[in-house]
Amino acid sequence: MNLPLDQLRARVTAHPHPLIFATISGAHLYGFPSPDSDFDLRGAHILPLPKILGLDIHDETIEISNDPATDPDHLEFDIVSHDIKKFFTLLLKKNGYVLEQLYSPLIIHTTPAHAELKSIATGCITKHHGYHYLGFADTQWKLFSKESPHRVKPLLYTYRVLLTGIHLMRTGQIEANLNILNDSFQLPYIPDLIARKTAGPEQSTLDNADYAFHESEFHRLYALLQTEHERSSLPESPTARSALNDLLIRLRTGC
Repeated sequence: MNLPLDQLRARVTAHPHPLIFATISGAHLYGFPSPDSDFDLRGAHILPLPKILGLDIHDETIEISNDPATDPDHLEFDIVSHDIKKFFTLLLKKNGYVLEQLYSPLIIHTTPAHAELKSIATGCITKHHGYHYLGFADTQWKLFSKESPHRVKPLLYTYRVLLTGIHLMRTGQIEANLNILNDSFQLPYIPDLIARKTAGPEQSTLDNADYAFHESEFHRLYALLQTEHERSSLPESPTARSALNDLLIRLRTGC
């Protein structure tokens, strides 16, 4: 997968606040971008003290998107970043999104604080992240099933979420790339679905005749995720709060 890393790095430098990291999420991270997929950039930034000491806090979350028609390289992307306090707070909850963003191997911008945060955040991974992936999978399946014709994209998202959740419950490790996940699961239909998504437009559709099969697979894998969640040996609660608090103070004060 050829990514325009230099061009995306140039866009990130325009962020209004210092970033501790920016990574690529979405279909590129999951291993099945279409030719017309945009780039989903995610990260964490540091608000200056005057921004957080007043009665009103601004820019806790910053969203920036572009118009590819006016972009010099015709890139289509969006950047969503959270202030470090908000990002750290999300890490302490059962939020798989921020873990996937933090550990994404598709790095646009990094700092020593990024490396330290990745080390600390292993203590944020708990058994209760299983609820995140169960809920996300259920949402994606409902999106897929209610459409006519059925699109390949939400189906792939459903399988990606299920396999990421099962893998996390078994190993305590974040893996969001469906190709890599399927090296272990060996689901024979995954490569074909990925090929159809990556070769065609974002709105590629599925034959209705395949719906019953995928419905059965969804329920099978959903039940497997529930089982792996119930018997997971991951901790019940995060252990990294103190270390995150220390890092937050050092980043905020520049010490």
